[in-house]
Amino acid sequence: MQSEGPGAYPRTVSNRPEPTTAPPSLTQRRKAATQMDIARAAAELFGEDGPDGTTAESIAQRAGVALRTFYRYFRSKQDAVAPLLAGGADRWRESLAATAPGTPLAAALEGSIAASLTPVDEAGAEGLRWTRGLLRASAGDPALRAVWYRVNQESEERLREVLAALAGPEADPLEVRLAAAAATDAIRIALESWAESDDAPVEGPGSPAALALHCLRELMGGVALWAPA
Repeated sequence: MQSEGPGAYPRTVSNRPEPTTAPPSLTQRRKAATQMDIARAAAELFGEDGPDGTTAESIAQRAGVALRTFYRYFRSKQDAVAPLLAGGADRWRESLAATAPGTPLAAALEGSIAASLTPVDEAGAEGLRWTRGLLRASAGDPALRAVWYRVNQESEERLREVLAALAGPEADPLEVRLAAAAATDAIRIALESWAESDDAPVEGPGSPAALALHCLRELMGGVALWAPA
Protein backbone atom coordinates (compact mmCIF):
# COMPACT_ATOMS: atom_id res chain seq x y z
CA MET A 1 0.00 0.00 0.00
CA GLN A 2 1.05 3.49 -0.60
CA SER A 3 -0.11 6.16 1.79
CA GLU A 4 -3.70 5.77 0.56
CA GLY A 5 -4.27 2.09 1.25
CA PRO A 6 -2.70 -1.35 1.77
CA GLY A 7 -0.41 -2.67 -0.92
CA ALA A 8 1.34 -1.41 -4.02
CA TYR A 9 -0.23 -1.75 -7.45
CA PRO A 10 2.45 -2.03 -10.13
CA ARG A 11 1.40 -1.65 -13.73
CA THR A 12 1.98 -4.49 -16.16
CA VAL A 13 2.00 -4.24 -19.94
CA SER A 14 -1.36 -4.78 -21.61
CA ASN A 15 -2.54 -4.78 -25.18
CA ARG A 16 -6.02 -3.72 -24.18
CA PRO A 17 -7.07 -0.25 -25.28
CA GLU A 18 -6.97 2.45 -22.65
CA PRO A 19 -10.27 3.98 -21.50
CA THR A 20 -11.21 7.14 -23.35
CA THR A 21 -12.90 8.84 -20.42
CA ALA A 22 -11.91 12.46 -19.86
CA PRO A 23 -9.44 13.12 -17.03
CA PRO A 24 -10.96 14.59 -13.85
CA SER A 25 -11.17 18.34 -13.62
CA LEU A 26 -9.19 20.36 -11.09
CA THR A 27 -12.33 20.72 -8.96
CA GLN A 28 -12.92 16.99 -9.02
CA ARG A 29 -9.31 16.29 -8.06
CA ARG A 30 -9.54 18.72 -5.16
CA LYS A 31 -12.75 17.13 -3.91
CA ALA A 32 -11.19 13.67 -4.14
CA ALA A 33 -8.11 14.87 -2.26
CA THR A 34 -10.27 16.36 0.50
CA GLN A 35 -12.25 13.13 0.80
CA MET A 36 -9.04 11.13 1.08
CA ASP A 37 -7.62 13.49 3.72
CA ILE A 38 -10.78 13.00 5.78
CA ALA A 39 -10.68 9.23 5.24
CA ARG A 40 -7.07 8.98 6.42
CA ALA A 41 -7.86 11.06 9.49
CA ALA A 42 -10.85 8.86 10.31
CA ALA A 43 -8.82 5.66 9.94
CA GLU A 44 -6.09 7.00 12.21
CA LEU A 45 -8.54 8.07 14.90
CA PHE A 46 -10.54 4.85 14.82
CA GLY A 47 -7.28 2.97 15.35
CA GLU A 48 -6.10 5.28 18.13
CA ASP A 49 -9.30 6.04 20.04
CA GLY A 50 -11.79 3.41 18.86
CA PRO A 51 -15.25 4.12 17.46
CA ASP A 52 -16.67 5.43 20.75
CA GLY A 53 -13.79 7.85 21.22
CA THR A 54 -13.97 9.19 17.67
CA THR A 55 -16.40 11.87 16.55
CA ALA A 56 -17.09 13.63 13.29
CA GLU A 57 -15.70 16.77 14.93
CA SER A 58 -12.41 15.09 15.85
CA ILE A 59 -12.06 13.66 12.34
CA ALA A 60 -12.67 17.06 10.76
CA GLN A 61 -10.13 18.67 13.11
CA ARG A 62 -7.50 16.00 12.33
CA ALA A 63 -8.12 16.44 8.60
CA GLY A 64 -7.94 20.24 8.84
CA VAL A 65 -11.44 20.87 7.49
CA ALA A 66 -14.60 22.44 8.84
CA LEU A 67 -17.30 20.16 10.25
CA ARG A 68 -19.70 21.31 7.53
CA THR A 69 -17.12 20.14 4.97
CA PHE A 70 -17.06 16.73 6.62
CA TYR A 71 -20.83 16.40 6.32
CA ARG A 72 -20.73 17.63 2.73
CA TYR A 73 -18.95 14.39 1.85
CA PHE A 74 -20.01 11.86 4.48
CA ARG A 75 -23.19 11.01 6.36
CA SER A 76 -21.45 9.56 9.41
CA LYS A 77 -18.04 9.08 10.99
CA GLN A 78 -18.03 5.44 9.87
CA ASP A 79 -18.72 6.33 6.24
CA ALA A 80 -15.61 8.48 6.22
CA VAL A 81 -13.25 5.49 5.86
CA ALA A 82 -14.99 4.13 2.74
CA PRO A 83 -12.85 6.02 0.17
CA LEU A 84 -9.67 4.69 1.75
CA LEU A 85 -10.89 1.10 1.70
CA ALA A 86 -12.37 1.40 -1.77
CA GLY A 87 -9.20 3.02 -3.13
CA GLY A 88 -7.12 -0.03 -2.28
CA ALA A 89 -9.65 -2.33 -3.95
CA ASP A 90 -9.79 -0.07 -7.01
CA ARG A 91 -6.03 -0.17 -7.48
CA TRP A 92 -5.96 -3.95 -7.07
CA ARG A 93 -8.57 -4.39 -9.81
CA GLU A 94 -6.69 -1.97 -12.07
CA SER A 95 -3.53 -4.02 -11.58
CA LEU A 96 -5.40 -7.21 -12.37
CA ALA A 97 -7.04 -5.69 -15.45
CA ALA A 98 -3.61 -4.70 -16.76
CA THR A 99 -2.44 -8.32 -16.81
CA ALA A 100 -0.85 -9.30 -20.11
CA PRO A 101 -3.32 -11.12 -22.41
CA GLY A 102 -2.99 -14.89 -22.24
CA THR A 103 -1.87 -14.97 -18.61
CA PRO A 104 -3.60 -17.87 -16.80
CA LEU A 105 -6.28 -16.63 -14.42
CA ALA A 106 -4.61 -18.24 -11.41
CA ALA A 107 -1.30 -16.53 -12.14
CA ALA A 108 -3.04 -13.18 -12.70
CA LEU A 109 -4.99 -13.38 -9.45
CA GLU A 110 -2.10 -14.59 -7.33
CA GLY A 111 0.32 -12.04 -8.74
CA SER A 112 -2.00 -9.08 -8.30
CA ILE A 113 -3.06 -10.09 -4.79
CA ALA A 114 0.52 -10.63 -3.63
CA ALA A 115 1.57 -7.26 -5.05
CA SER A 116 -1.40 -5.40 -3.59
CA LEU A 117 -0.80 -6.69 -0.06
CA THR A 118 3.00 -6.50 0.04
CA PRO A 119 4.35 -3.13 1.20
CA VAL A 120 7.20 -1.71 -0.87
CA ASP A 121 8.19 1.00 1.61
CA GLU A 122 7.52 2.26 5.12
CA ALA A 123 4.41 4.10 3.95
CA GLY A 124 3.01 0.78 2.79
CA ALA A 125 3.85 -0.92 6.06
CA GLU A 126 2.25 1.94 7.99
CA GLY A 127 -0.85 1.58 5.86
CA LEU A 128 -1.17 -2.05 6.86
CA ARG A 129 -0.78 -1.10 10.51
CA TRP A 130 -3.64 1.38 10.40
CA THR A 131 -5.66 -1.20 8.50
CA ARG A 132 -5.14 -3.52 11.46
CA GLY A 133 -6.40 -0.84 13.83
CA LEU A 134 -9.39 -0.08 11.65
CA LEU A 135 -10.45 -3.72 11.32
CA ARG A 136 -10.05 -4.33 15.02
CA ALA A 137 -12.16 -1.25 15.75
CA SER A 138 -14.86 -2.53 13.39
CA ALA A 139 -15.26 -5.71 15.45
CA GLY A 140 -17.10 -3.73 18.10
CA ASP A 141 -18.90 -1.25 15.86
CA PRO A 142 -21.65 -2.62 13.57
CA ALA A 143 -21.80 0.56 11.48
CA LEU A 144 -18.07 0.52 10.81
CA ARG A 145 -18.20 -3.19 10.03
CA ALA A 146 -21.06 -2.54 7.61
CA VAL A 147 -18.89 -0.07 5.69
CA TRP A 148 -16.15 -2.71 5.43
CA TYR A 149 -18.58 -5.31 4.11
CA ARG A 150 -20.19 -2.84 1.72
CA VAL A 151 -16.85 -1.91 0.18
CA ASN A 152 -16.02 -5.60 -0.27
CA GLN A 153 -19.38 -6.32 -1.88
CA GLU A 154 -19.03 -3.41 -4.30
CA SER A 155 -15.50 -4.51 -5.17
CA GLU A 156 -16.67 -8.06 -5.83
CA GLU A 157 -19.33 -6.83 -8.25
CA ARG A 158 -16.79 -4.75 -10.19
CA LEU A 159 -14.28 -7.60 -10.11
CA ARG A 160 -16.67 -9.82 -12.03
CA GLU A 161 -16.26 -7.60 -15.10
CA VAL A 162 -12.47 -7.74 -14.86
CA LEU A 163 -12.40 -11.51 -14.48
CA ALA A 164 -14.87 -11.99 -17.32
CA ALA A 165 -12.53 -10.06 -19.64
CA LEU A 166 -9.51 -12.09 -18.50
CA ALA A 167 -11.30 -15.43 -18.73
CA GLY A 168 -12.66 -14.79 -22.22
CA PRO A 169 -16.11 -15.01 -23.83
CA GLU A 170 -16.32 -18.78 -23.47
CA ALA A 171 -16.08 -18.69 -19.67
CA ASP A 172 -19.12 -19.80 -17.68
CA PRO A 173 -20.64 -16.69 -16.02
CA LEU A 174 -21.31 -18.71 -12.88
CA GLU A 175 -17.64 -19.70 -12.67
CA VAL A 176 -16.63 -16.06 -13.14
CA ARG A 177 -18.96 -15.05 -10.34
CA LEU A 178 -17.56 -17.75 -8.07
CA ALA A 179 -14.01 -16.62 -8.85
CA ALA A 180 -14.86 -13.00 -8.03
CA ALA A 181 -16.42 -14.00 -4.72
CA ALA A 182 -13.50 -16.26 -3.82
CA ALA A 183 -10.84 -13.65 -4.62
CA THR A 184 -12.65 -10.90 -2.72
CA ASP A 185 -13.27 -13.08 0.31
CA ALA A 186 -9.69 -14.37 0.26
CA ILE A 187 -8.40 -10.83 0.79
CA ARG A 188 -11.11 -9.92 3.29
CA ILE A 189 -10.60 -13.02 5.44
CA ALA A 190 -6.81 -12.70 5.26
CA LEU A 191 -6.84 -9.09 6.43
CA GLU A 192 -9.36 -9.79 9.19
CA SER A 193 -7.37 -12.80 10.45
CA TRP A 194 -4.07 -10.91 10.26
CA ALA A 195 -5.54 -7.95 12.14
CA GLU A 196 -6.41 -10.13 15.14
CA SER A 197 -2.75 -10.34 16.17
CA ASP A 198 -0.69 -7.44 17.53
CA ASP A 199 2.57 -8.73 16.10
CA ALA A 200 1.59 -10.45 12.85
CA PRO A 201 4.22 -9.60 10.21
CA VAL A 202 3.59 -7.39 7.19
CA GLU A 203 5.80 -9.60 5.01
CA GLY A 204 6.63 -13.29 4.78
CA PRO A 205 4.76 -16.18 6.47
CA GLY A 206 1.68 -15.00 8.31
CA SER A 207 1.54 -11.70 6.41
CA PRO A 208 -1.61 -10.44 4.65
CA ALA A 209 -0.23 -11.50 1.26
CA ALA A 210 0.66 -15.01 2.44
CA LEU A 211 -2.68 -15.49 4.18
CA ALA A 212 -4.62 -14.18 1.17
CA LEU A 213 -2.86 -16.56 -1.24
CA HIS A 214 -3.57 -19.48 1.09
CA CYS A 215 -7.24 -18.49 1.31
CA LEU A 216 -7.45 -17.98 -2.45
CA ARG A 217 -6.13 -21.46 -3.24
CA GLU A 218 -8.48 -23.06 -0.75
CA LEU A 219 -11.53 -21.16 -1.95
CA MET A 220 -10.76 -21.56 -5.67
CA GLY A 221 -10.00 -25.28 -5.48
CA GLY A 222 -13.42 -26.29 -6.78
CA VAL A 223 -13.81 -23.54 -9.39
CA ALA A 224 -13.42 -24.83 -12.94
CA LEU A 225 -11.62 -21.67 -14.11
CA TRP A 226 -8.81 -22.27 -11.65
CA ALA A 227 -5.53 -23.73 -12.79
CA PRO A 228 -2.53 -23.59 -10.45
CA ALA A 229 -0.13 -20.75 -11.26
